[in-house]
Amino acid sequence: MNKKHMVKKLLAAALIILNIGCDQISKSVVRGNIRFHEKIELVNENLILTKVENRGAFLGLGHTLPPPVRLILFLALPFAVMVVMLFMLFRKNLNKGSLIGLSFIIGGGLGNLYDRIVYGSVTDFLHINLGVFKTGIFNMADFSIVIGVTILVFFNLFGEKKGETAKV
Repeated sequence: MNKKHMVKKLLAAALIILNIGCDQISKSVVRGNIRFHEKIELVNENLILTKVENRGAFLGLGHTLPPPVRLILFLALPFAVMVVMLFMLFRKNLNKGSLIGLSFIIGGGLGNLYDRIVYGSVTDFLHINLGVFKTGIFNMADFSIVIGVTILVFFNLFGEKKGETAKV
């Protein structure tokens, strides 16, 4: 492996670790300092902290599924996806956009996967309310995944250089 590829792989590993770290530190602070369903307005009513435990997927979807189905959908399947994405990240020759996007997605995915394994649910706590733009309650891992997908889409649509697309 040449020096350029080694630097890219180290960058990817650092981004994954930073994403997991930001996610887990923020969740730890929330778990230790905010009561369930407590509402703390950070920026008027536009950015609100509200601690909930999510046993489902995005916005709690699937939380009422039987435990064996939840185990497959929310642990086994995400674990398999993370393995495939890690393989792609460290074995394929990716452009910078794909490398950064996948690193953010993997970091966020591993952060939420860790919660499901250790706590049995994912701690969500952020809610944005900007008039017509409102979110459900989410966490930093979810934010990392959205940022990663956005980066992937942007670089696949526009490329890093004229005519270049992701090499995924």
